[in-house]
Amino acid sequence: MIGFLVVIFALFYFVMIRPQRKRQKEHQTMMQELQKGDKVITAGGIYGTIDSLSEDSIVIKVESGGTLRVARGSIAMRREIK
Repeated sequence: MIGFLVVIFALFYFVMIRPQRKRQKEHQTMMQELQKGDKVITAGGIYGTIDSLSEDSIVIKVESGGTLRVARGSIAMRREIK
């Protein structure tokens, strides 16, 4: 019975917990490497280019020419230029 619980926990760990931790680590690394000029997408789906960075926020310039100040945590991903 205990062996069965250990197997279930191990399966749960490798299917759920480990991949999530890997994604969190990759996102943290990406956040630390952001710099002015990077093209990003916010969690709200806004596409923009980083204009300036501070410790807790980022100013992004959007296509229309306007700028938005967003929290650092709201940056979902860096866009790859194709």
